[in-house]
Amino acid sequence: MGQAQDSIVKALHAIEAFTGDDLGNKIHELEWSVRGLNGPGCLAKAKEMQVTGELLTAAYAVKRAAAQINTLIHAVGGLMLLTKIIEDGEHIEEVSLGAGNTGKEFDLVTDRRVAEFKFIHWRGGAETMRKKSLFKDFFRLAEAPPSKRRELYLLGTSHALRFLRSGTSVDSVMSKNVPLLAKFRERYGDTFATVGHYYESKQHDVALIDASPLLPELVKVVAVAEAVSDETEG
Repeated sequence: MGQAQDSIVKALHAIEAFTGDDLGNKIHELEWSVRGLNGPGCLAKAKEMQVTGELLTAAYAVKRAAAQINTLIHAVGGLMLLTKIIEDGEHIEEVSLGAGNTGKEFDLVTDRRVAEFKFIHWRGGAETMRKKSLFKDFFRLAEAPPSKRRELYLLGTSHALRFLRSGTSVDSVMSKNVPLLAKFRERYGDTFATVGHYYESKQHDVALIDASPLLPELVKVVAVAEAVSDETEG
Protein backbone atom coordinates (compact mmCIF):
# COMPACT_ATOMS: atom_id res chain seq x y z
CA MET A 1 0.00 0.00 0.00
CA GLY A 2 1.41 3.39 -0.98
CA GLN A 3 1.81 6.31 1.40
CA ALA A 4 -1.20 8.18 -0.01
CA GLN A 5 -3.43 5.10 0.23
CA ASP A 6 -2.24 4.42 3.77
CA SER A 7 -3.06 8.01 4.72
CA ILE A 8 -6.61 7.73 3.38
CA VAL A 9 -7.18 4.41 5.14
CA LYS A 10 -6.03 5.90 8.46
CA ALA A 11 -8.25 8.92 7.90
CA LEU A 12 -11.26 6.71 7.22
CA HIS A 13 -10.59 4.66 10.33
CA ALA A 14 -10.33 7.84 12.43
CA ILE A 15 -13.63 9.15 11.10
CA GLU A 16 -15.37 5.79 11.55
CA ALA A 17 -14.13 5.56 15.12
CA PHE A 18 -15.56 8.99 15.88
CA THR A 19 -18.90 8.77 14.05
CA GLY A 20 -19.81 5.22 15.04
CA ASP A 21 -22.98 3.89 13.48
CA ASP A 22 -24.80 7.24 13.24
CA LEU A 23 -23.12 10.61 12.72
CA GLY A 24 -26.40 12.41 13.42
CA ASN A 25 -26.62 10.87 16.89
CA LYS A 26 -22.99 11.72 17.53
CA ILE A 27 -23.57 15.36 16.64
CA HIS A 28 -26.69 15.45 18.82
CA GLU A 29 -24.61 14.06 21.68
CA LEU A 30 -22.00 16.78 21.14
CA GLU A 31 -24.63 19.50 21.13
CA TRP A 32 -26.04 18.39 24.46
CA SER A 33 -22.66 17.76 26.04
CA VAL A 34 -21.53 21.40 25.80
CA ARG A 35 -24.70 23.03 27.07
CA GLY A 36 -23.93 25.26 30.03
CA LEU A 37 -20.15 24.96 29.63
CA ASN A 38 -17.70 27.83 29.38
CA GLY A 39 -14.68 27.99 27.05
CA PRO A 40 -12.34 25.80 29.13
CA GLY A 41 -15.21 23.38 29.73
CA CYS A 42 -15.79 23.09 25.98
CA LEU A 43 -12.10 22.42 25.44
CA ALA A 44 -12.11 19.67 28.03
CA LYS A 45 -15.25 18.12 26.59
CA ALA A 46 -13.78 18.25 23.07
CA LYS A 47 -10.70 16.36 24.23
CA GLU A 48 -12.84 13.89 26.11
CA MET A 49 -14.90 13.15 23.00
CA GLN A 50 -11.84 13.11 20.73
CA VAL A 51 -12.80 16.23 18.77
CA THR A 52 -9.31 17.18 17.68
CA GLY A 53 -7.36 18.84 14.90
CA GLU A 54 -6.31 15.38 13.78
CA LEU A 55 -9.95 14.44 13.23
CA LEU A 56 -10.51 17.59 11.19
CA THR A 57 -7.42 16.81 9.11
CA ALA A 58 -8.73 13.29 8.52
CA ALA A 59 -12.09 14.67 7.35
CA TYR A 60 -10.32 17.04 4.96
CA ALA A 61 -8.21 14.22 3.53
CA VAL A 62 -11.29 12.10 2.84
CA LYS A 63 -13.21 15.03 1.31
CA ARG A 64 -10.26 15.83 -0.95
CA ALA A 65 -10.10 12.22 -2.12
CA ALA A 66 -13.87 12.16 -2.65
CA ALA A 67 -13.62 15.23 -4.90
CA GLN A 68 -11.76 13.04 -7.39
CA ILE A 69 -14.43 10.33 -7.48
CA ASN A 70 -16.20 11.68 -10.58
CA THR A 71 -12.92 11.72 -12.49
CA LEU A 72 -12.19 8.18 -11.34
CA ILE A 73 -15.66 7.00 -12.37
CA HIS A 74 -15.29 8.58 -15.81
CA ALA A 75 -11.86 7.02 -16.31
CA VAL A 76 -12.76 3.52 -15.13
CA GLY A 77 -16.18 3.59 -16.77
CA GLY A 78 -14.68 4.84 -20.02
CA LEU A 79 -12.06 2.12 -20.13
CA MET A 80 -14.61 -0.57 -19.30
CA LEU A 81 -16.89 0.75 -22.04
CA LEU A 82 -14.05 0.54 -24.55
CA THR A 83 -13.76 -3.18 -23.84
CA LYS A 84 -17.43 -3.53 -24.80
CA ILE A 85 -17.66 -1.38 -27.92
CA ILE A 86 -14.35 -1.62 -29.80
CA GLU A 87 -14.92 -3.84 -32.82
CA ASP A 88 -12.67 -6.45 -34.37
CA GLY A 89 -10.05 -4.68 -36.43
CA GLU A 90 -10.89 -1.25 -35.01
CA HIS A 91 -7.94 0.75 -33.64
CA ILE A 92 -7.95 3.54 -31.07
CA GLU A 93 -6.23 6.70 -32.24
CA GLU A 94 -6.88 8.84 -29.15
CA VAL A 95 -8.79 8.50 -25.92
CA SER A 96 -9.61 10.93 -23.10
CA LEU A 97 -10.51 9.18 -19.85
CA GLY A 98 -10.48 12.19 -17.52
CA ALA A 99 -13.74 13.95 -16.69
CA GLY A 100 -14.28 17.52 -17.86
CA ASN A 101 -12.13 19.57 -20.20
CA THR A 102 -8.98 17.54 -20.92
CA GLY A 103 -7.88 19.45 -24.00
CA LYS A 104 -8.73 16.58 -26.32
CA GLU A 105 -11.47 16.98 -28.91
CA PHE A 106 -13.42 13.83 -28.08
CA ASP A 107 -13.44 11.11 -25.44
CA LEU A 108 -12.76 8.52 -28.13
CA VAL A 109 -11.28 8.70 -31.61
CA THR A 110 -10.72 5.52 -33.60
CA ASP A 111 -10.17 4.76 -37.24
CA ARG A 112 -13.96 4.26 -37.51
CA ARG A 113 -15.69 6.61 -35.08
CA VAL A 114 -15.59 9.59 -32.73
CA ALA A 115 -17.51 9.37 -29.46
CA GLU A 116 -18.34 11.16 -26.24
CA PHE A 117 -19.15 9.49 -22.90
CA LYS A 118 -21.62 11.22 -20.56
CA PHE A 119 -21.90 9.15 -17.40
CA ILE A 120 -24.75 11.07 -15.78
CA HIS A 121 -27.60 9.80 -13.63
CA TRP A 122 -30.45 11.81 -15.15
CA ARG A 123 -33.21 12.63 -12.68
CA GLY A 124 -35.67 14.53 -14.86
CA GLY A 125 -35.41 17.88 -13.08
CA ALA A 126 -34.08 21.20 -14.39
CA GLU A 127 -30.47 19.94 -14.56
CA THR A 128 -29.49 23.07 -16.48
CA MET A 129 -25.73 22.56 -16.46
CA ARG A 130 -26.05 18.95 -17.60
CA LYS A 131 -28.29 19.95 -20.47
CA LYS A 132 -25.83 22.62 -21.57
CA SER A 133 -23.01 20.09 -21.48
CA LEU A 134 -25.11 17.56 -23.39
CA PHE A 135 -25.98 20.01 -26.15
CA LYS A 136 -22.35 21.10 -26.43
CA ASP A 137 -21.23 17.50 -26.95
CA PHE A 138 -24.06 16.77 -29.38
CA PHE A 139 -23.23 19.89 -31.40
CA ARG A 140 -19.51 19.10 -31.52
CA LEU A 141 -20.21 15.55 -32.67
CA ALA A 142 -22.82 16.62 -35.21
CA GLU A 143 -20.38 19.10 -36.74
CA ALA A 144 -17.46 16.65 -36.84
CA PRO A 145 -16.33 15.42 -40.27
CA PRO A 146 -18.81 12.79 -41.54
CA SER A 147 -16.04 10.42 -42.56
CA LYS A 148 -16.42 8.61 -39.23
CA ARG A 149 -19.39 7.41 -37.18
CA ARG A 150 -20.39 9.83 -34.47
CA GLU A 151 -21.70 8.41 -31.18
CA LEU A 152 -22.85 9.83 -27.85
CA TYR A 153 -22.96 7.27 -25.01
CA LEU A 154 -25.36 7.98 -22.15
CA LEU A 155 -26.71 6.21 -19.07
CA GLY A 156 -30.26 6.13 -20.37
CA THR A 157 -31.49 8.22 -23.29
CA SER A 158 -35.07 9.19 -22.35
CA HIS A 159 -34.25 12.39 -20.42
CA ALA A 160 -31.62 13.42 -22.93
CA LEU A 161 -33.99 12.94 -25.86
CA ARG A 162 -36.73 14.87 -24.10
CA PHE A 163 -34.38 17.82 -23.79
CA LEU A 164 -32.93 17.53 -27.30
CA ARG A 165 -36.44 17.57 -28.76
CA SER A 166 -37.55 20.50 -26.63
CA GLY A 167 -38.19 24.13 -27.46
CA THR A 168 -35.32 25.31 -25.28
CA SER A 169 -33.59 28.33 -26.79
CA VAL A 170 -30.18 27.66 -28.32
CA ASP A 171 -29.03 31.05 -27.07
CA SER A 172 -29.90 30.14 -23.47
CA VAL A 173 -28.22 26.74 -23.68
CA MET A 174 -25.00 28.29 -25.03
CA SER A 175 -25.17 31.51 -22.98
CA LYS A 176 -22.12 30.61 -20.88
CA ASN A 177 -20.07 29.37 -23.84
CA VAL A 178 -19.62 32.44 -26.01
CA PRO A 179 -17.07 30.90 -28.43
CA LEU A 180 -19.34 27.91 -29.09
CA LEU A 181 -22.40 30.11 -29.62
CA ALA A 182 -20.40 32.31 -32.00
CA LYS A 183 -19.37 29.21 -33.95
CA PHE A 184 -22.97 28.02 -34.05
CA ARG A 185 -24.28 31.37 -35.32
CA GLU A 186 -21.46 31.75 -37.81
CA ARG A 187 -22.38 28.42 -39.32
CA TYR A 188 -26.18 28.59 -39.14
CA GLY A 189 -27.15 32.20 -38.47
CA ASP A 190 -30.74 32.22 -37.21
CA THR A 191 -31.72 28.97 -38.92
CA PHE A 192 -32.13 27.13 -35.63
CA ALA A 193 -33.78 29.00 -32.78
CA THR A 194 -34.31 26.02 -30.48
CA VAL A 195 -32.49 22.89 -29.43
CA GLY A 196 -35.31 20.82 -30.92
CA HIS A 197 -34.98 22.44 -34.34
CA TYR A 198 -31.26 21.71 -34.45
CA TYR A 199 -31.68 18.15 -33.17
CA GLU A 200 -34.38 17.42 -35.74
CA SER A 201 -31.93 18.41 -38.47
CA LYS A 202 -28.99 16.47 -37.06
CA GLN A 203 -30.52 13.49 -35.27
CA HIS A 204 -29.42 11.03 -37.94
CA ASP A 205 -25.83 12.26 -37.84
CA VAL A 206 -25.16 11.32 -34.20
CA ALA A 207 -26.17 8.01 -32.63
CA LEU A 208 -27.38 8.32 -29.04
CA ILE A 209 -26.48 5.03 -27.39
CA ASP A 210 -27.60 3.80 -23.98
CA ALA A 211 -24.54 2.36 -22.24
CA SER A 212 -26.58 1.08 -19.28
CA PRO A 213 -27.03 -2.47 -20.61
CA LEU A 214 -23.30 -2.64 -21.31
CA LEU A 215 -22.27 -1.37 -17.87
CA PRO A 216 -25.16 -1.89 -15.41
CA GLU A 217 -22.79 -1.58 -12.45
CA LEU A 218 -21.80 1.91 -13.62
CA VAL A 219 -25.40 3.12 -13.36
CA LYS A 220 -25.53 2.20 -9.66
CA VAL A 221 -22.11 3.68 -8.93
CA VAL A 222 -22.93 7.02 -10.58
CA ALA A 223 -26.27 7.28 -8.79
CA VAL A 224 -24.66 6.68 -5.38
CA ALA A 225 -21.73 9.01 -6.09
CA GLU A 226 -24.08 11.83 -7.10
CA ALA A 227 -26.29 11.29 -4.05
CA VAL A 228 -23.25 11.49 -1.76
CA SER A 229 -22.05 14.60 -3.57
CA ASP A 230 -25.45 16.26 -3.09
CA GLU A 231 -25.37 15.50 0.63
CA THR A 232 -21.85 16.88 1.12
CA GLU A 233 -22.65 20.04 -0.86
CA GLY A 234 -26.02 20.63 0.78
